Amino acid sequence: MGTPRLVRVNELLKREIAEDLYRNYAGSDFEASAVTVTRVECAPDLRDANVFVSIFGHEDEREGMINYLNRHRQEIIRMMVKRVKLKYTPRLHFILDESIEGGDHILAMLDEMERENPDAFKDDKENHEKS
Repeated sequence: MGTPRLVRVNELLKREIAEDLYRNYAGSDFEASAVTVTRVECAPDLRDANVFVSIFGHEDEREGMINYLNRHRQEIIRMMVKRVKLKYTPRLHFILDESIEGGDHILAMLDEMERENPDAFKDDKENHEKS
């Protein structure tokens, strides 16, 4: 069974947008190397697409960086259209994705819990090895 078309379009746009951002904004005043495109969600009619991006560091500048991307979305769409041929070109909406930071926070909490109570985690490891 094949992958649904919308999933393939989302992955294609994610890859192309990420490459375009790095290729065209590296070396400018916008720090493209701190931006990671985490996922793209197109509407079923492919007219709109939400582009979720994670920004490493720059905690105080994230909203400004998202605004910058949204202000330059027409330029990003023009770059994307040169390499991606779709019946409709989706309007891009850049959104800050904080899920990676949430995952890091949970891992840090688990590490802290393990340091405070190593016996509780040791039992889990032994139980998994026995089964």
